[in-house]
Amino acid sequence: MMVTDDYLTANVHGNGGYGKTEEDYIKRHHKHEVRDHQCSSSLVKHIRAPVPLVWSLVRSFDQPQKYKPFVSRCIVQGDLQIGSVREVNVKSGLPATTSTERLEQLDDEEHIFSMRIVGGDHRLKANTNYSSIITVHPEVIEGRPGTMVIESFVVDVPDGNTKDETCYFVEALIKCNLKSLSDVSERLAVQDRTEPIDRI
Repeated sequence: MMVTDDYLTANVHGNGGYGKTEEDYIKRHHKHEVRDHQCSSSLVKHIRAPVPLVWSLVRSFDQPQKYKPFVSRCIVQGDLQIGSVREVNVKSGLPATTSTERLEQLDDEEHIFSMRIVGGDHRLKANTNYSSIITVHPEVIEGRPGTMVIESFVVDVPDGNTKDETCYFVEALIKCNLKSLSDVSERLAVQDRTEPIDRI
């Protein structure tokens, strides 16, 4: 187990190390079939903001730039539904320019969001079978409504990379996204209103 900032991470080589609550959520909602040439990991982030606010950002398949700092633009063709595909433009400075992603699951009752990369120009090519699951869970932090966010992924290890290198690369991107999600959510929670979300 590795603890950094208030993240908990565990990959397929690790021993888990989560608390019982985190482990239960991961076993229940974050099931990935991991093959020999793949790596997988789960990250946990605790956010000082209520679930409805955090979930409203996570579920925005058509507007990931609301909290994802590397996204400059996103276009979804047609109505937002399971199977919808978004074209994401990535900001310069990353080993990517575009990403084509399909919505696999969007459960507003259980707060489960899942997507898969199906194309694009980036280090994780379409044939790397990248997919991720995000779940959002209520908790109490310092006596106030808070949110536990768990994001897990599975991905093929690209030629020339090790499992550890691949996991480290993907975890670094997810940590940036989760930190930004936390910052945006907590700022909105302090304002105690959600109108500014569209202006972020």
